[in-house]
Amino acid sequence: MTLELRLDDAVVLVTGGVRGVGAGISRAFAAAGARVVTCARTTPERPVAEFVPCDVREPAQVDRLIGTVVDRHGRLDVVVNNAGGAPFAAAATASPNFSAKVVALNLLAPLTVAQRANAVMQRQETGGVIVNVGSVSGARASPGTAAYGAAKAGVDSLTATLAVEWAPRVRVVGLRVGMVRTERAELHYGDAEGVAAVGRTVPLGRLAEPEEIGRCAVFLASPLASYVSGATLAVHGGGEVPAFLAASNADAVNEQDREGT
Repeated sequence: MTLELRLDDAVVLVTGGVRGVGAGISRAFAAAGARVVTCARTTPERPVAEFVPCDVREPAQVDRLIGTVVDRHGRLDVVVNNAGGAPFAAAATASPNFSAKVVALNLLAPLTVAQRANAVMQRQETGGVIVNVGSVSGARASPGTAAYGAAKAGVDSLTATLAVEWAPRVRVVGLRVGMVRTERAELHYGDAEGVAAVGRTVPLGRLAEPEEIGRCAVFLASPLASYVSGATLAVHGGGEVPAFLAASNADAVNEQDREGT
């Protein structure tokens, strides 16, 4: 096997694949030779790939989406469960309806899509791969997005469980994504200076680019990762520099000690 990330003619569905991280994922799969289908609730002005409208929170629409992909292409090799997100909302005042919608989009919808995709992949001789896009918010405190963080923690658990239930024909893997520079980054982190300042809290010194997340998804979906299932790959630039390091004055104290000796 050559160490080349190619998925020539593989049929790949990327939910929410029309902007931000999803668009980067779609472009990465297209660059690897895949036939990419994307979906979202509203049709984009400039779709990055073949587009099918779908609200992934609605099981009937998901049924139509999967059916449309199979009717057009005859198979479904990879699904990337990327659709998700949540606006800021303090946990003390978030309404039950708000929280329910966040969980529906970020946890229940990926399960629904995965179930429908698995039904197709189990019938295929070559099976398939499901990539669930999670978040660092699922593995650490998520102030302002409590329901989102809890849902993403559920996605990590879902990945491990489905990998056991649907093996060996279907591999299920995950990405735990950190902060990404998208067209909406300034809404989350402020102006360009704020984005740069946030980037400096990451050990690699910057936010990720969407295509960098996409290339990791391509790897996990490719034959190069053929023995990877049930695992979640952290793609976060090293995480976040611990706050105590910025607050500590240990260097200054140590310097004073050295001067006194």
